[in-house]
Amino acid sequence: MPDARTGPQGADRDLDQALREAAARLSVAGVPTPRVDAELLAAHLLGVGRGRVAALALAGAPVPDGFDDLVGERCRRIPLQHLTGVAHFRHLELAVGPGVFVPRPETETVAQLAIDRAALLPAPVVADLGTGSGAIAAALASEVPGARVVAVELSDLAHAWAERNLAPHGVELVLGDLATALPERNGTFDVVVSNPPYIPAAAVPNEPEARDHDPEMALYGGGEDGMRLPAAAAATAARLLKPGGFFVMEHAEVQAPAVAALLRSSGDWESVATHQDLAGRDRCTSGIRRNPQIRMEE
Repeated sequence: MPDARTGPQGADRDLDQALREAAARLSVAGVPTPRVDAELLAAHLLGVGRGRVAALALAGAPVPDGFDDLVGERCRRIPLQHLTGVAHFRHLELAVGPGVFVPRPETETVAQLAIDRAALLPAPVVADLGTGSGAIAAALASEVPGARVVAVELSDLAHAWAERNLAPHGVELVLGDLATALPERNGTFDVVVSNPPYIPAAAVPNEPEARDHDPEMALYGGGEDGMRLPAAAAATAARLLKPGGFFVMEHAEVQAPAVAALLRSSGDWESVATHQDLAGRDRCTSGIRRNPQIRMEE
């Protein structure tokens, strides 16, 4: 059996054979979707879509230069998105690489909730706290006509990636801490969304792609329960939102009860609700900003 990291280098192979061999190597390396990853790496080198790769393989096309090397890197569990430089999020292609959290499909549920709420308003003002690559902010700006979107990111490296992704969409990008962000704009936002770091300190991810390549700053939420940064994001959202404004925040499935309890106990929120992602897991929690005046009268 060829070594998963090096693989066969024969010049007589066609693309179909190379894809089959690559999928076998990636499977041995533990990559969850070996055939898909092999096709996407070939698509990246050929400058075509994945569907076109399948057609070229059936036609006996040659193997693109550098394919075996890229497969070897993927066998080392370098994230696919780092190798191609692209992460797909909803309808977007985002530039990603070392130093920024690769957006996950489950976060699309969070983005959808924020988009649905913002779309009800004629000119919504939206904040994305801890924007990372800018995925949620870019989705909002591109899918909600007339939206004014402000994105906040603390990491210099992630900020650089977000700047590249958000510039085409007219998003205002602020380098800053989500816990203290935008103090001059308190009470001016209609929607606040956040996918903050939330992994508990001892819960090291099993997947090498996340454990070894996602920045720690984007993973760990602070404290044994990982709730320090989610709590800070909720407090900032309460400060930034107008009465009746909408907040939604991603969290781990096991944190859903704690996040709901946090929002309810603060007195800042009403209509607190937990939402599931497409896999049926409790993925995010939302709330409506209570009118502070009503709270004072109570």
